[in-house]
Amino acid sequence: MARAEGSQLTDPAATAVESTMFRALAVLRVVLLLNAVGLAWYRRANPDHPAAAAAVIGVLIVWTAIAVVTYARPAWRTPALLVLDLLITAAAILVSLEVKGPQMRATLPGFWVAGVVFAWALHWRWQGGFVAGAVVSICDLLVRAEITQTNYANVFLLVIGGPIVGFLAGLLIDLARDRARAEHAAAAATERARLARVVHDGVLQVLTLVQRKGAEAGGEFAELARLAAEQERALRALVQQAPASAGPSGTVDLVRELTRVATVSPPRVHYTASVEALFLDRDRADEVVAAVGECVANVARHVSPEADAWVLLEDLGDQVQVTVRDDGPGIPEGRLDSAVREGRIGVAESVRGRIAALGGESRLFSEPGRGTEWELSIPKEAPA
Repeated sequence: MARAEGSQLTDPAATAVESTMFRALAVLRVVLLLNAVGLAWYRRANPDHPAAAAAVIGVLIVWTAIAVVTYARPAWRTPALLVLDLLITAAAILVSLEVKGPQMRATLPGFWVAGVVFAWALHWRWQGGFVAGAVVSICDLLVRAEITQTNYANVFLLVIGGPIVGFLAGLLIDLARDRARAEHAAAAATERARLARVVHDGVLQVLTLVQRKGAEAGGEFAELARLAAEQERALRALVQQAPASAGPSGTVDLVRELTRVATVSPPRVHYTASVEALFLDRDRADEVVAAVGECVANVARHVSPEADAWVLLEDLGDQVQVTVRDDGPGIPEGRLDSAVREGRIGVAESVRGRIAALGGESRLFSEPGRGTEWELSIPKEAPA
């Protein structure tokens, strides 16, 4: 059974919350075990097979100790552990009739069975709580000669309580994740403001001075002034951007990452995104940005530094599509193949190679006199 979407523990905050809840469950398991041991001792004369009853209680004691230790470690909370936990619980219920005899009124584990139901609920949210509660309830009903009001109440509490605990666990983890993101965003905003002050007081002033003096000097210094002006605009755009929206751990917002390409000129880039935010794994986002940057750089190199380029980012569900278009003269037929033979592999590797490595597809549309258009389609997730 896979965890419900949104409950994946992909960040430390979520892991910490789940670990805290499992520590609380460990305490509950011990309390329920003490109750089961106490009742077994009090009714020690009732079972038809006292030695077998003592053996079952011994198994419950050993397994409780194992569960307390193993569930305390996130890496050990595997599906195999949870399934084994459920199997031991079911077995303890099913053998109760044979051990205690036809006059059995309560199973040997008693309320101890709630431990596995809550464990499944914490790990697999409300779906896990429901499945475990249903399995335990069915086992309990199978060993009953008749269904009494007490039996029905116990089953009802298990089937309802498991999903409720799982639902609340999911809410707590989501709240913890949102709080961590908010704190991260606040810290990023503070750091960005600090860097903006440093840049403004130092680098930007120097670039402004170089721009002014170079323009006054003319000649070869005019080109230096132009480059300083471009870098000043790009740097101002970077430090004035709002902090990137916080996403899941290890991801970045591709919408904002592509603004770096759009704010560095030449050429003049007109950037549009169909969504406000689009989170990808950092490595995949970096490769997409690099490929788009190469497409834009080709416009400056092969059309004109003063040319216009249009970049469109679209979210297509399980894929991301980036379109880069210019209104230049287009690429003559055979030009790209000739460039590869001559050892110039910018398009072959920097664009097509990057996109192919991501499991995506790059399509080039170009006609002489009609400009050039790149269409880059990339899966959001790495191919299995």
